[in-house]
Amino acid sequence: MSSSDIFIGETIGTAILILLGGGVCAAVTLKASKARNAGWLAITFGWGFAVLTAVYTSAPLSGAHLNPAVTLALAIKDKDFSNLPTYWGGQLLGAMIGASLVWVAYYGQFRAHLTDKEIVGGPGAQATAAKAVEAQEKGAGPVLGIFSTGPEIRHAVQNLATEIIGTVVLVLAVLTQGLNDKGNGLGTLGALITALVVVSIGLSLGGPTGYAINPARDLGPRIVHALLPLPNKGGSDWSYAWIPVVGPLIGGAIAAGIYNVAFA
Repeated sequence: MSSSDIFIGETIGTAILILLGGGVCAAVTLKASKARNAGWLAITFGWGFAVLTAVYTSAPLSGAHLNPAVTLALAIKDKDFSNLPTYWGGQLLGAMIGASLVWVAYYGQFRAHLTDKEIVGGPGAQATAAKAVEAQEKGAGPVLGIFSTGPEIRHAVQNLATEIIGTVVLVLAVLTQGLNDKGNGLGTLGALITALVVVSIGLSLGGPTGYAINPARDLGPRIVHALLPLPNKGGSDWSYAWIPVVGPLIGGAIAAGIYNVAFA
């Protein structure tokens, strides 16, 4: 695979991943959406199908890493870090593009949601105003969850541990059964297995932090949230942003170590 193929494949694949994954979060969250309040099952399966679609699309070009933690783990496993910057650059750019497309697709719903007094507070909506103020004091605006993750209970050690554990499960699944026979990316069956693993992680381990398990998935859309001209969008919670970046990278490195000891 050439550097250009890797960069283009990861950009396209990660953009699709975030468009569909962030899209299901928008569908469930935004007040004027037909899927409003569809719930956690919709989100977890939406993200799983997003992984499946993104992998099938980008695998022929780049091997469909779509996740800096996966790329790091494969680099550690193969002792080859030469393509790491190319993969990471494509993944971050793709995540930002995907998040921007979610905003375009739900433009009217974003504006309606963020100008609704029941959502952002205002005269005659004191109770919800208090909730909005509380959320902004924590650094998270009312639609940040569409773009990036956040903890239900803010405890740095626990939140970091949750992201590490979830990523270890994901990356071990990729390393042990998600690679094709040539060892350079996800094969057809591996794509389906990995998508189902993502669903499983969401259902079982997603409750505490929203299961980023992917630094680009969280950081790229968080940057977009900070830049987009959304009314009353509140903060981007940068004080928490290091956890869904550092945690998955640690998890990916641990998974690679486990693989090299137990499976290699």
